[in-house]
Amino acid sequence: MNLIAVRLVLLHLILIVSSNVLVQYPFTLFGFHTTWGAFTYPLIFIVTDLTTRLLHAKIARKIICLALIPGMLCSWIISSWMTHGEFFSVDNVSLRVAFASLLAYALGQLLDITVFNRLRRVAAWWVAPGASTLLGNTLDTFVFFAVAFYHSVNPFLADHWLEIATVDLFFKILISLLSFIPLYGLILRWFLSRQHRAVGFA
Repeated sequence: MNLIAVRLVLLHLILIVSSNVLVQYPFTLFGFHTTWGAFTYPLIFIVTDLTTRLLHAKIARKIICLALIPGMLCSWIISSWMTHGEFFSVDNVSLRVAFASLLAYALGQLLDITVFNRLRRVAAWWVAPGASTLLGNTLDTFVFFAVAFYHSVNPFLADHWLEIATVDLFFKILISLLSFIPLYGLILRWFLSRQHRAVGFA
């Protein structure tokens, strides 16, 4: 595995862990319940889209597979520590959050890669990342909240998981459209211009 792949796996793990910490901090915005995780997790989809565009869909899938188990273990450790103040606690909440994170991450990212790869030839650069981010985030969000918090022992999350998931998804899409997808465009242009200059000097 080359250095770029290692860095991408580490970036995925950082985003997974930070989002799984932040998702356990709900807050109310304009009368709706959401979590801080909505502001960090969409970045994973942009990283995956750039990997698919600049490297290859096969490499993007490999990154997902390599980050999957470490991401689940990190989620379990963090959730155990936040819930009980100890690492490796075997309880309903931490195990459900860890498994939900693994399942949602795998399904959402693989859908994102599939949709992006099918639409990447479309002339408008924003179509592929826009559609893949929308569909991937939708699947990821509802799978995570349903598996993690449906009939949870946490009464607040058990009662409000569907509302939180819906509001989270709204903010994820809004944030992606306003900032992360334009960021994707800037990074893509930068990489392509560097590649063009390298070819010119060759």
